[in-house]
Amino acid sequence: MRSLLIVGDESLAPYARALEAEGYSVYLWPPGIEKLPETSFDVVVLDLTVLREDTNPKQFLGDIQGQDAPAIIAIFVPEQLAIFDPTKNLDDFILAGTTPTELSARVRQALWKRSRWDAKDTLKCGDLVMDLENYTVHVAGRPVELTYKEYELLRFLATNRDRVFSRETLLNKVWGYDFYGGARTVDVHIRRLRSKIEDRHHTFIETVRNVGYRFRVLPQPR
Repeated sequence: MRSLLIVGDESLAPYARALEAEGYSVYLWPPGIEKLPETSFDVVVLDLTVLREDTNPKQFLGDIQGQDAPAIIAIFVPEQLAIFDPTKNLDDFILAGTTPTELSARVRQALWKRSRWDAKDTLKCGDLVMDLENYTVHVAGRPVELTYKEYELLRFLATNRDRVFSRETLLNKVWGYDFYGGARTVDVHIRRLRSKIEDRHHTFIETVRNVGYRFRVLPQPR
């Protein structure tokens, strides 16, 4: 199980609950305690808005990075951008008030970039195999190269197989509530996914007319 450290106060509890619901082991650590836990973490979410005024954010991040180099996502308010460069020592950053859905997406993207775990969590759907730890996909033993969003869309559909989702729901679940694109974004990604994982022997994604899409492993004639 992938572990996350959230350095912040109780206002970040909704983030912790959302990440736990996705299967992460989450530790919420009060910022006033300077000695960090000795556990190794895959991702650290650091709320820079609640650190003491005399805290040096770069030094704080440096201490965390010494712990087996986890991915680091920082939370800012716009005023802090003048005193801290988010492009240094960080894998990503978000502004305070971002939705839990958006943070979850940023965490998955940071893990996607790192991809440094042994394969322990595998999803098998007929001839399609997804290694959820290493972010790889194979169809009948053939490796499939997917973009990050293609992978996330496939992962969401495959883990909710046989359920029909509207385009609007898929936009919210995969792209996040703050995404301003339209339903056509989903159609384009579904089309690209099908071109990569389906052939005359394999059909995985079914279009439900006037509703949306669902993932089904349909037997095909050989």
